[in-house]
Amino acid sequence: MMCLRDDRLAVTSSIGPHTVTGRMIRFAVASGSGCTSLTKTLLALLVSFSLLATPVWAAPASSLGTVVYAERAHVGAAQASVGTTVFSGDRLSTDQNGGLQVRAGAARLLLSSYSSATFSQEDANPAATLAFGSATFSTANSNAFALHVATAVIRPKTNQPTIGQVTVLNPKELVVKSTRGSLTIAVEDDVREIPEGAAYRVVLDPNPADPQGPQGAGGSKGMGGPPIKAAKSRFMWYAIGTVALITVWAVHEVYESPDRP
Repeated sequence: MMCLRDDRLAVTSSIGPHTVTGRMIRFAVASGSGCTSLTKTLLALLVSFSLLATPVWAAPASSLGTVVYAERAHVGAAQASVGTTVFSGDRLSTDQNGGLQVRAGAARLLLSSYSSATFSQEDANPAATLAFGSATFSTANSNAFALHVATAVIRPKTNQPTIGQVTVLNPKELVVKSTRGSLTIAVEDDVREIPEGAAYRVVLDPNPADPQGPQGAGGSKGMGGPPIKAAKSRFMWYAIGTVALITVWAVHEVYESPDRP
């Protein structure tokens, strides 16, 4: 294999009383070990450049969902519109009389008027944290979506099509409804099921002095004895009746497969 080799020669010349020394570059044909050395140098330079350039060429973060309906709604500080891409960390919000619907994989999320939620990702699946207002979600399987409210996590229980609605009453109270399929609500290790057609008012972090819940969970240990302490509940809940279909959107949109474009 033949390649070019540069030889640097020192050249000295005299101009009057002065002597000037310079270098002259001469290219020559080289072979063997000289060519190999030059090739290795070029490869090292290319590798160094590629390592420096990698952060610039890195792929952008993948999206979690797409806005399919927007009325007086926002994604971050920008006005939301149909087709807007939603990424992890994006804050979704609606104004009075507004609404926003996002399709996220095998799930859909609808924010009602004057509501706010932040999208996130859990084990490669979409999730959201509802700060205030009301949100309705539909899912095609149990891992499709999870909705957080403070310390509570609400998700579908089965792989059957499921529709749930959550409304924040205050930082420690919420209403959870299931209109299709069953849901689970979990606060740390306290996990309970909300069957289809049921609605509950949930109180988070109940008063430690009254851990028994609305129906009572302890009794007296003999006449005049101290009450038997129930296991600590992470939340209390109160059944508030059966649930009718919540909105036209629930009938027309959510009952359709969440995978439908």
